Amino acid sequence: MSTPDRVRVLIEPIVADLGLDLYDLELNGGSLRVAVDQPGGVGMDAIASLTRAISRALDEHDPISGHFTLEVSSPGLERALRTPAHYVGALDTAVTVKTVPGFGGGRRVVGTLRAADDDGIEIETGPAAGDRLRIGYGDIERARTVFEWGPTPKPGKAPRSPSSKAPRSPSGKSPSAKATKKAESKKSGSGSSTTPPKAARAARPGASASPNEKVPAS
Repeated sequence: MSTPDRVRVLIEPIVADLGLDLYDLELNGGSLRVAVDQPGGVGMDAIASLTRAISRALDEHDPISGHFTLEVSSPGLERALRTPAHYVGALDTAVTVKTVPGFGGGRRVVGTLRAADDDGIEIETGPAAGDRLRIGYGDIERARTVFEWGPTPKPGKAPRSPSSKAPRSPSGKSPSAKATKKAESKKSGSGSSTTPPKAARAARPGASASPNEKVPAS
């Protein structure tokens, strides 16, 4: 079992116990990013509680060797699309896709996601019936949803609030918390030893799962 899979098995029950859904999990170099969601959006209290619970579990089971940073957040208004389940959940929404070099339909595709299956996606790029482009997952370098603001209000009318499931922090970003985990040395008369990794936690306003096979990220 790969390290990301071991981490997923470890934290999925923790996420579920707090009434949240694991949207995404990514272990990239020295960063472990966990994105969670729930109907109505995820608040900072839930993010902070989950960060502490995951950090305790990582300290106890130690599935990742070395120094790494844990970041727990909501997916945000514009969500990275990395798995078939992500694309299925984003059907009929605006998306932008960057394809791999050499793809015949262009490097940048913008439109409405109309279909998604185990092999790829179909994007409506224009109003005509034939304005649809099929892209296999292997041809996607990264992709994300696109948040569309409402029309500019007429003079004298209050602006319409953008629809969003995720609560926003004062900085305008999705709620997020980070914990840096590293080995700490204790000095003794005979030398030094390394204690198990512990987390120094600090909540901050910040940014950005599925068991399906991973496809390229946004």
